[in-house]
Amino acid sequence: MNKHHRTLELDKILALLAEHCACADARALALALAPESSLALAQALLFQTRDAHMLLARFGGPSFGGLENVSNALRRAQAGGVLSLRELLEIAQVLRVLRGIATWREGNAGVETCLDALFGGISPNRYLEDMINGAILSEDRVADHASPALAELRRKIRQQENNVRSRLEQLTRSPLYGKFLQENLVTMRGGRFVVPVKAEHRGEIAGLVHDSSASGATVFIEPMGVVEANNEIKLLQGKEREEIERILAAISAEVGSFFEPIQASYACAAELDLIFAKAKLGYDMKAAVPQLNGRGELFLQKARHPLISKDRVVPVDLELGLGFDALVITGPNTGGKTVSLKTAGLLCLMAMCGLMLPAGDQSRVPVFGQVLADIGDEQSIEQSLSTFSSHIKNIIEILSVADGRSLVLIDELGAGTDPVEGAALAMSLLEELRRKGAKLAATTHYAELKAYALETTGVENACCEFDVATLRPTYRLLIGVPGRSNAFAISQRLGMPEEVVTRARALASGEDLRFEHVIAQLEERLRQAELAKEETLALRSQAQAALSAAEQTKEAAARQMEKALEEVRAQGRRIVEQAKREAYALAGELDRLKKEKDTVKDVADLARRARAAVKKGVEAMEAASDPVRGQFVPAAGEAYTLPRALRTGDRVRLADLGIEGEVLSPPDAKALVEIQAGALRLRSKLEQVRLLGEAQGQTPHQTRRRTVPPPKSGEAADRISPASETRLDLRGQSADDCLLELDRFLDTALRSGLHEFTVIHGKGTGVLRKAVQGYLKSSPFVKSYRLGVYGEGETGVTIVELHQEQ
Repeated sequence: MNKHHRTLELDKILALLAEHCACADARALALALAPESSLALAQALLFQTRDAHMLLARFGGPSFGGLENVSNALRRAQAGGVLSLRELLEIAQVLRVLRGIATWREGNAGVETCLDALFGGISPNRYLEDMINGAILSEDRVADHASPALAELRRKIRQQENNVRSRLEQLTRSPLYGKFLQENLVTMRGGRFVVPVKAEHRGEIAGLVHDSSASGATVFIEPMGVVEANNEIKLLQGKEREEIERILAAISAEVGSFFEPIQASYACAAELDLIFAKAKLGYDMKAAVPQLNGRGELFLQKARHPLISKDRVVPVDLELGLGFDALVITGPNTGGKTVSLKTAGLLCLMAMCGLMLPAGDQSRVPVFGQVLADIGDEQSIEQSLSTFSSHIKNIIEILSVADGRSLVLIDELGAGTDPVEGAALAMSLLEELRRKGAKLAATTHYAELKAYALETTGVENACCEFDVATLRPTYRLLIGVPGRSNAFAISQRLGMPEEVVTRARALASGEDLRFEHVIAQLEERLRQAELAKEETLALRSQAQAALSAAEQTKEAAARQMEKALEEVRAQGRRIVEQAKREAYALAGELDRLKKEKDTVKDVADLARRARAAVKKGVEAMEAASDPVRGQFVPAAGEAYTLPRALRTGDRVRLADLGIEGEVLSPPDAKALVEIQAGALRLRSKLEQVRLLGEAQGQTPHQTRRRTVPPPKSGEAADRISPASETRLDLRGQSADDCLLELDRFLDTALRSGLHEFTVIHGKGTGVLRKAVQGYLKSSPFVKSYRLGVYGEGETGVTIVELHQEQ
């Protein structure tokens, strides 16, 4: 790795990246990653990381576990070699991982990314995967069903082994031979079945001796009666090995035929493993995707050094190439100057490697041709190099290669020698590097360089803030302000005798003291400006939040109003339909009376009935066209007194809004009533509430809704629309009267096409409820009926459902 990159600790970042890779080849690619000096290539790498980061956030990542390099085995198979069981299982595992990656991508195929070409390069091979897994059970076992011949051979082997074992077990149980055996068991030696015989009785059992125990007390003899059977097993086992070899050769040949697609798919998968590792590293660092440019503009917002703990690191804002091309950073030691330099250089290298940066999402990073750094002490006793000499050697090397696409970072510029000469040399180096067009950031303690930055166009001062009150650095980088050494203040705070500090101030030149005083004033003004900026941003954020909340409230109110208007429109349509139905019913009644005029003897009675029908029909139409009037509710502004106290569940109308609703809670101490009107939930003054169904001074029985008498069968039935009423109030009537009223209402409902209505019988003693439900139970026109639930009237009402006409 480039020593400048190692100086900026890029190698440690790449090691962190490698830890997120599942595949060994991907880890190798991560450790070998080099910054791209081409803007197009660097952007392509960063776009890949961005899309992988998005896929991780939305779908989780694909699994790369088990992905291994099987190139050697694939090449041997392609060349005609026979692969081992282990090698074939490893290839099957790689095929399974490749199939899993492809399946994962198919599951979120609706999202297009710049990774689609790599995903498209992965070719799953379920055929070959199943062939290997179906034939091989483990690293030392081929499945019986790998081929019919193998299954048959193993069946014969098992049969022959059982036969031999059975014969030997008979021998061990034999009274004649059992006493010669060391143990009554059958074992194997050299792949042949034998029995353990006592050494002193070896001649009692005829057979072949295959082994003896370590003590010599036992010999393992193969009885002559099973020698031929054992020979047959050996022959079958030889054939079994030949068949397995043939199976492995066939599978290896099939694997070799797929060498190129498997190799290409593996390469794509390893590349994807690296890209998703970059995205995972970005998640760990809470990083963002920077904006790359080729103009040399570096703007880091709230940048954090990725190798410092998140709990300890202090974000810095740093810019270069925006109005100035050289930045001179000053301030006390341990104040964060070197960390700022390393943060700038390391984040540039990370962006050029396609990595996300631990910085704000508005950060801008240029793509440099090279990043050159002289940071740290490289003195060498063996090479007779002092601190100054080692720095100068590095700077000479940097001067020889720096150009207009270089970022140069130098720590302690001109240090290690006489301050006057060192400062002069430092200014000369700054001028030379600027002449070459390089972007430059350097740290120093020289006051001459502070003055140089103040006087030179294109060179800017910066300092690491230091809190004199606590003697601790804040690690904040302030652009545009030269730093102070704070030597006098620090010495005095640490306990230096006051007379010594006073004498030191007197010995210091007046010009230096005035310069330090001006710097102190600048720092104070900058601090106040930062505080004012933070307050402004906070107020702006609050204003934006308030504006957003107001807009949301406005939108919600508009949606509620639209719902309310829609309910009003729907109610208007229902009123019109109701008026039409009443008109149709009136016309039907008049037609019926007209047809009766020739058959009725009492003409006066007929006229009286006609006038009554007309009057009743007109009243019904007026009630339908004006629901407020029809429900005995005075309009807004008229004198109105509630006939009784409001109760939860009462239907009411709001006179000022003209909408109906249901009472959710009785009036509170402020005479406000909570009402649910469709989708609206509101509170209204009690004086605007009109109780529906009960007029001033009237009892519920007096205000009961009445139905229009239905026309008889065959009389103008075709002109009757759906029923205009859906509620029948029977409270206060006798059981006989209520059944007559219910019968007339049911007839009207059937002729009008009504499918469901509500009968109000009250709770009381239950006499009316039993009479109503007894009638409904016997009616062939009633499909079902039930008591009401909460909000419908509970046990005080019965909900009736009628059979629908086909």
